[in-house]
Amino acid sequence: MLDRLKALEEKYEKVAALMADPAVAGDPSKYREHAKSYSELEPVVAKYREYGRTMKELDQARALVRQAEDESFRELAREEEHVLVERVARLEDELKALLLPKDPNDEKNVLLEIRAGTGGDEATLFAQELYRMYNRYAERRGWKTEVLTHHATGLGGVKEVIVQISGDRVYSRMKFESGVHRVQRVPETEASGRIHTSAVTVAVLPEAEDVEIEIDEGKDLRIDTFCSSGPGGQSVNTTYSAVRITHLPSGLVVTQQDEKSWHKNKAKAMRVLRSRLYDIKMREQQDAIAKERRGMIGSGDRSEKIRTYNFPQNRVSDHRIGLTLHRLDTVMEGDLDEILDALQTHYQAERLKEEVKA
Repeated sequence: MLDRLKALEEKYEKVAALMADPAVAGDPSKYREHAKSYSELEPVVAKYREYGRTMKELDQARALVRQAEDESFRELAREEEHVLVERVARLEDELKALLLPKDPNDEKNVLLEIRAGTGGDEATLFAQELYRMYNRYAERRGWKTEVLTHHATGLGGVKEVIVQISGDRVYSRMKFESGVHRVQRVPETEASGRIHTSAVTVAVLPEAEDVEIEIDEGKDLRIDTFCSSGPGGQSVNTTYSAVRITHLPSGLVVTQQDEKSWHKNKAKAMRVLRSRLYDIKMREQQDAIAKERRGMIGSGDRSEKIRTYNFPQNRVSDHRIGLTLHRLDTVMEGDLDEILDALQTHYQAERLKEEVKA
């Protein structure tokens, strides 16, 4: 591991020198390429250098234990040695985690799909609140969002919303959100004050590129056109602009009618279809490679209850890692980093265990 880290540090220094070269700085394409490599190497190198400094301090503490003549001074050195041994062990674990193979999808943008599940109107209202929560989180991260599908209800809720989220390492942060989100609260329409439980499903799909998913539109697709309609069947427009695409090999069906243009609706529907097909492809690969890993985090199993939002107690609990926070109000405002950081740490620890077993 140390040889690999030394090689990465040397590469990091070479990239830094290249970025300072006027010829590279004047070429935006080359500079972006090196800047990306630099940003990927920087956290690993910083941790490796911290490890090196800590090892030097440990050597000095051990030397003091051997050489000190005063017993009280020797005891202080032993205490320092103990602290540094623990720090070295922690840094080694962190370095191992940083050297784990990266998820190839981590840099991708995502399609976020939110659908109301069991619970009637209350489920649609919570689906709208989750949509708002993720929008707020995207704003905090500086990500861009584009609504592809939005099926609203008359009470201010949504039956389904699909959003494209674009930005820096979106999938790496959002991939843990797939699953069933359960809400417990007293609905405004409940006269007796009883707590109801409703559910919303969330799917986070890495956005697929054309080269990743091959679709023969002539053979693989059936494209139907029909008139768009709004809530309750109310006509939105009288042209045949809505699109329903059926992927014949898989049976997947995607409908898009938000745009007045048939071509725009088709383009949006194709983006959703490609991402869903890519998601299926990735899941098949994960099943074949590591079924145990899928059972821990991020399997995306739509029947898996991953989190509960309890409004009367201002509590949110993530059941995969046993994390409970009593600040649901701030979470619903998009303050998700503490939850997502804990999930990422847990996931890395499980992968490290697998690496050791292998």
